[in-house]
Amino acid sequence: MKVLSRLVFGLCTVGLLAGCGKEVDHEKIREKGFVYCGQGNPNTFNPQLVDSGITSESLSPQIFDTLLQLDSGTYRPTANLATHWKVDKSGTEYTFHLRPNVEFQTTEWFTPTRSLNAQDVVFSFQRIFDTSHPYHYVGGGLYPWFAGIDFQNSLVDVVALDDLTVKFTLSHPNNSFLNNIATSYAVIHSKEYANQLELEDEKGQLDAFPVGTGPFYLSEYQINDLVRLKKHDKYWKNEVKMDQVVFDTSQRGTGTLAKLLRNECDVLNSPISSQIPIIQAREELKISATPAVNVSFIALNTVHPALNDSRVRKALNLAINRQNILDSVYYGTGTKAYTLLPPTSWAYPKDSVHVRYDRNYAIALLKEAGVEQGLKLTMWVPLEPRAYNPSPRKTAELIQANLADIGVELKLFTDDRFDRTQLSSISSTDLLLTGWIGNTGDPDNFLRPLLSCSSDRAGLNVAMWCNSDFDFLLDLALEINQQRHRVNLYHQAQNILNEEFPVIPLAHGVQFRVHDTSLSGFKQSPFNSQPFDQVVREPK
Repeated sequence: MKVLSRLVFGLCTVGLLAGCGKEVDHEKIREKGFVYCGQGNPNTFNPQLVDSGITSESLSPQIFDTLLQLDSGTYRPTANLATHWKVDKSGTEYTFHLRPNVEFQTTEWFTPTRSLNAQDVVFSFQRIFDTSHPYHYVGGGLYPWFAGIDFQNSLVDVVALDDLTVKFTLSHPNNSFLNNIATSYAVIHSKEYANQLELEDEKGQLDAFPVGTGPFYLSEYQINDLVRLKKHDKYWKNEVKMDQVVFDTSQRGTGTLAKLLRNECDVLNSPISSQIPIIQAREELKISATPAVNVSFIALNTVHPALNDSRVRKALNLAINRQNILDSVYYGTGTKAYTLLPPTSWAYPKDSVHVRYDRNYAIALLKEAGVEQGLKLTMWVPLEPRAYNPSPRKTAELIQANLADIGVELKLFTDDRFDRTQLSSISSTDLLLTGWIGNTGDPDNFLRPLLSCSSDRAGLNVAMWCNSDFDFLLDLALEINQQRHRVNLYHQAQNILNEEFPVIPLAHGVQFRVHDTSLSGFKQSPFNSQPFDQVVREPK
């Protein structure tokens, strides 16, 4: 993990790691803060460089702001750093008017001399799509989430019209554009800070030592121990209630529950479903459940000689008993996935004909495809519990048993985490147990990053599947404004998936969060964590 080693080295060189691995003083933290646990370590602090994990899902909303934000009820984009915007008649020019007097964070490594302006917005987005930009290749030049939505080919230019006005020009109309720039990936960096680092020949520090306009700034990072954020005193929205938030990253799984029960952390993200009864029995703990926009699925390596046949892929789909997985893994908290889109999506179709449990039909399909008994496959299983799959190992074992029941031997390979940028190293793996957490309510946010040809070419399509008809339907749906026509197009796209099965949808999970009853002020969202600026601790 070269990126991770560079990050740790950089932090150590300036003394930010004051005593690597030292014991966390939880009581001192609780005086004016709280401890959050349940996620793995970051390998960067720039959410533009990742497609999932703690950086985009939890840290980004604390450190950075975005031009727009998504309403947690309607899923529609609303004002944030941009107070208002307009779109021209062609649907390709978006003009944003920025909020004045938004201050960047003052840290040990940077002291801003001005507030946020249009140049910061231009810098933040040009870095992503402009290959000649001085920062484009810093950190590897790969922007996974943006590559998945084909952002580079959609955005033509972004220019500052004046200090507080920015214009984006698109290559074609895009109904998902406003949603996409409201996600936790589309953050605004300080161009002034970037200029300083460029002069010092330390451009890589931009991603290791972040500077944003969010409610908290990075104060300390101890790899495999903690990430400490401190209050941004000049936060533009309101006064931040807590002086600090500490993300305890030292353990996962049952270890995090033990920490919660021993009062070593105050908030537990995505507890395993089997832990819920234990948590509910504790009066000092409060559990919240938010309908999540996610899906757990199996991606099939469609270039594998056997898996290249859609009949074999269909057979594997029919062999999986989803109800058994729900009962044994989700403990009644999940729902069956009949497609990649969650049931809350306005383009959701329930296809119980193609997505069902039918062992005999599965065996017949294998026989029709000329696959005799003895087919051997491998599946990579990241072990980190996620909202879409609270126990990947147990899920994988149940799938292994289901496939054995139709004569397919499945060998499991496990790892702590999964990063889609690692796909080149697992190309020989036949199946991958993974999932997706939606960042917007738009269907394109699920279908394009996971299965489009552009995502495949970027090395991010875990099924390594490309279908021009599927892509045509997605592209057309972005340009058509009538909702009923868009629904029809997305239904057609999903019909292709349920004929080809490059992925096998499994289940949709619920987003759980547990916190000490002394804490209040958490904001709910079906997407990622929300800013903790209004979280406060009341005396018990």
